[in-house]
Amino acid sequence: METDTVKKDKNTKLFLHLKKWLEKAVLDYSMIGEGDKLLIGVSGGADSFALLDLLDSPMIFVPKFSFIAVNIDMGFDPDYVAYRELEKYFQEHQYPYVMEKTDIGVIAHSDINRKNPCFLCSRLRRKRIFEIAAESGCSKIAFAHHRDDIIETLLINMFYGREISTMMPDQSIFGGKLHIIRPLAYLTEDLVKKYSRERQFPTVKNECPTSENSKRKYMKTLLNELERDNPDIRHNIYTAMSHVKPDYLPFRSGKKLC
Repeated sequence: METDTVKKDKNTKLFLHLKKWLEKAVLDYSMIGEGDKLLIGVSGGADSFALLDLLDSPMIFVPKFSFIAVNIDMGFDPDYVAYRELEKYFQEHQYPYVMEKTDIGVIAHSDINRKNPCFLCSRLRRKRIFEIAAESGCSKIAFAHHRDDIIETLLINMFYGREISTMMPDQSIFGGKLHIIRPLAYLTEDLVKKYSRERQFPTVKNECPTSENSKRKYMKTLLNELERDNPDIRHNIYTAMSHVKPDYLPFRSGKKLC
């Protein structure tokens, strides 16, 4: 949907590599069907710009689909600088879009919810995204979570949630009426960020007051430290999720500890 004035050459080696693995993920998990209408969540971060840009490219193996970009402003910036920058980007590229100004972030970080602002913030934002998907006739919601996000979520759930689980590349919700898909599931954060720099996407500052002090930030730092001794640490954790040996796990479902 890009106009000639804003279109850049996408046929770089990096683009072709990312596009190959995006299409593979889509096909492996049957994320997109013929005629699907996708809602693409665009936060303004580099990952979401990359996802939008890659999906707005001619597909080789993926069936034809349409999409609408959606941004939920969390209310941290009273001047809406990032909001206006993102809206300008959508308009220049002639993307169909929905943008909403909310106070979700402010409420989640208020005095009444000091304990876990990230949980409430995410829950309220997703609730509104689900509503917009229904209003727009979208059966699929595409988020820009990549392989590193999946690895970090596994560790967060183990360390803090006392369970072994993570993000699914294709997750059915509401009895199958809606699907959350993650087309970047096979791609590393480094490559996605590199592509964002190559494409020179706008820099939209994250104004969240806890963005640099979150559990996810902690996991990212921890993994970086572990990677100094073992460069394959992320790859090994990711691969381990497909090599589960239940017979060598000590506890069964429902069995209580002392």
